Amino acid sequence: MRTRLLSKLTLCLLVCLTIRLSAQDSASAASQVRKLEEKWAEAYKQRNIDILSSLLTEDFVITVEDGSTYSKAGYITHSADSSVHVEVAELSDLRVRVHGNVAVVTGAYHERGQSNRKPYEYHDRLTDVWIKAGNSWRVLCSHYSTPLKP
Repeated sequence: MRTRLLSKLTLCLLVCLTIRLSAQDSASAASQVRKLEEKWAEAYKQRNIDILSSLLTEDFVITVEDGSTYSKAGYITHSADSSVHVEVAELSDLRVRVHGNVAVVTGAYHERGQSNRKPYEYHDRLTDVWIKAGNSWRVLCSHYSTPLKP
């Protein structure tokens, strides 16, 4: 009887430790992905193509406000366009959910700048899907949409 009780207590302790370690891993992964989101926004603003390229999977796809989709190559080409000067690229209201080797980020994005010397400004909602391959996180797909105004 005593051995059975001890076995049950040991099993409960192991389950609790496993749950706690899993929660810590998820929190650590969420923090990593959040920092990578910020790195991505800054690299886009600075037109740092090397960093942008390193953050995207080879089969990356982005859907933008008008419903157009772009591959990694198309996104990189757009990002390198010297006729666009991004003055503000800021993220807010970010929420990161981690499920194993997949992280889903939702939030808000504000961009302001000039395109062909004409001012522009976006206020979007975003959803990004990150996957972990080895020790690094990379963006698989991204979706930006403009919230409807009441």
